[in-house]
Amino acid sequence: MAVTANRRSLMTLFSEPSEAQSHRVRLVLSEKGISNVDIIDVKVGEHNQDLVDLNPYNMVPTLVDRDLVLYDPSIICEYLDERFPHPPLMPVDPVSRAKVRLALFRLEEDFYTLLPDIEEGTPSQARKAKKELRESLISGAEIFSAKPFFLSDEFTLADCAIIPILWRLPFWGIELPNEAAPIKKYAQRMFNREGFSKSLTEIEQEFAGS
Repeated sequence: MAVTANRRSLMTLFSEPSEAQSHRVRLVLSEKGISNVDIIDVKVGEHNQDLVDLNPYNMVPTLVDRDLVLYDPSIICEYLDERFPHPPLMPVDPVSRAKVRLALFRLEEDFYTLLPDIEEGTPSQARKAKKELRESLISGAEIFSAKPFFLSDEFTLADCAIIPILWRLPFWGIELPNEAAPIKKYAQRMFNREGFSKSLTEIEQEFAGS
């Protein structure tokens, strides 16, 4: 996704160009066709004074919409879904919405908590986290064939959360076995979506060749 400056833009997203949580938000923007947003790349270790002034945790992703500043990816994604209601990325009925929120919670707890060790941990921490992520995916492989999308009949925020992780598996050196075929089929369908291809930064595009 190109980084552009647009003075008419209502929103600014501070985004790390290779990080899964930032990709997750960019995927929501892309799937919803939200183009009036300035995307500012903030690479790990770089100092960005604007971000420091806006976010007490100095973290990405951070979304600025006029006077509103949001810096939790789950909150950002739900806000974007409500702020731009079409196409909806959350079910209408309360039960289905609760199921998607539970799926998002599980993804955060079971998968996203492993990423710091995978990307920034010691070699032993990285190996352990990669093994745990791989085993968790394999154990839940059949879930990916139960519905057209991740635990849903429609594309939702849960898909936006899991897809960036699946895209990074080759880059992390995580290879799934044959029994994980449902995951591979699901992932390929998601990677073929126009919204996904438009969400990728140049760095993320290179992950496919890892």
